[in-house]
Amino acid sequence: MSSDPTQRFSTRVENYIRYRPGYPLALLPLLEKRGSLRPGDIVADLGCGTGKLTELFHRRGHVVHAVEPNGPMRDAGRRYIADDRCSFVDGSAESTGLPGATVDVAVAAQAFHWFDIDSTLVELDRILRPDGRLALIWNVRDESHDRFMSDYEALLAEHGTDYRNVGAHGVDTETRRRLFGRDLGLLAALPNEQHLDRDGLIGRVLSASYAPEQGQPGHEEMIAALDDLFRRHEKDGSVILRYRTDVYHGTFER
Repeated sequence: MSSDPTQRFSTRVENYIRYRPGYPLALLPLLEKRGSLRPGDIVADLGCGTGKLTELFHRRGHVVHAVEPNGPMRDAGRRYIADDRCSFVDGSAESTGLPGATVDVAVAAQAFHWFDIDSTLVELDRILRPDGRLALIWNVRDESHDRFMSDYEALLAEHGTDYRNVGAHGVDTETRRRLFGRDLGLLAALPNEQHLDRDGLIGRVLSASYAPEQGQPGHEEMIAALDDLFRRHEKDGSVILRYRTDVYHGTFER
């Protein structure tokens, strides 16, 4: 497994497209209602992956620069969203390659914890317009919702290669202050869920960078544990992964 965070998902693209959760349809209306997104805004989606969040902005009529350093993920995004209003850019949050002062809103979904904060702050200051806004989004599993969710979390902790190191989400208070100023930005939480059959559950786990892939040590043991987990908790052939979609947003502090 690559230690370079920009390359960790290169072999997981298909599972990522098929089995990663999307984002609630209520997300963009919420940003609009609270003033963090306006009609006609140009959006930069940093660490966009295969474009799951990019698609929401694109469908709502925004021009989107989808910035992704991983080639296979970026190529999959281009196939997923083929439109002139959406460009997939070979770049990173620290060095987007976008022209200065051309972006109204920068967003990052499931990605900000991979960024170098100091370098990203400099780049945001460069690419955002004077009233530029920022939104950071995570799908966080609700491990306390029911026994399946707590058992699922325990399985990841046992079989994930470095799950405890890369599974954290959210931003601490000091980082929020650096991003949004003294008011720390706005925080909202939206419900989200996935209904998965047995193959979907396995694909969802294999889309994560900490899951051992076929041929790697621990893979067969993990699949056996997933089979057992599904057998114990499935109802009518599926299980439900419950999430809370956390959204930190507001005007970027310069």
